[in-house]
Amino acid sequence: MRILVVEDDRRIAGFLERGLAAEGHQVAVELDGRDGLERARTDEFELIILDRMLPYIDGLEVAKLLREERGKAMILMLTARDSLEDKIEGLKGGADDYMTKPFAFEELLARIVALRRRRADLDDAEGELRVGPLALDPESRRVSRDGRPIALTAREFELLRYLMSNADKVVSRERLLNGVWSYGYDPGTKIVDVYVRYLRAKIDVPGEPSLIETVRGVGYMMPGRR
Repeated sequence: MRILVVEDDRRIAGFLERGLAAEGHQVAVELDGRDGLERARTDEFELIILDRMLPYIDGLEVAKLLREERGKAMILMLTARDSLEDKIEGLKGGADDYMTKPFAFEELLARIVALRRRRADLDDAEGELRVGPLALDPESRRVSRDGRPIALTAREFELLRYLMSNADKVVSRERLLNGVWSYGYDPGTKIVDVYVRYLRAKIDVPGEPSLIETVRGVGYMMPGRR
């Protein structure tokens, strides 16, 4: 993979560059958010490993800007901030996965493999998805309800795409965590429920049944027809 590392700690940046190169990846390094953003805009990368706290432009802002510009690179955010609120903020801001420092290099490699596999699975599901009044175009990353455009964050988009790809099937929280966030199952996390709530606020119409049904004790389902 072509990987961009944006990390202001030279020791960590050098460690990542050497380790990822040894695994066969092509690695570029930038040491601040401003240069990292410019490099991500001008070169083609499959993955960006992005520190949260960076000089000039914060890593969270870099992720948001790249998503607003519809950048296709996956983003793995590294940070010393490990609260649930920080993770939700990072994921909502555009990161595809989130790891806290210090981290084991073996886990980082496993996360990269999971992200790549998830991207390949999503790329295989080509063509526009339609479920009830919703339409989702994976190529343009546009979503609409009855022709009305709906603006979604990168994470909301991936969650909706996963649910629509599995229309009429009950999808467990465990599958959603693994398929959308690449997390191992943590029965204590509420991140799936939080993002389903975000989605419902954008795709549902007041006074009408939600397009995402809750299956108590299991997960969620999008009925193919209404």
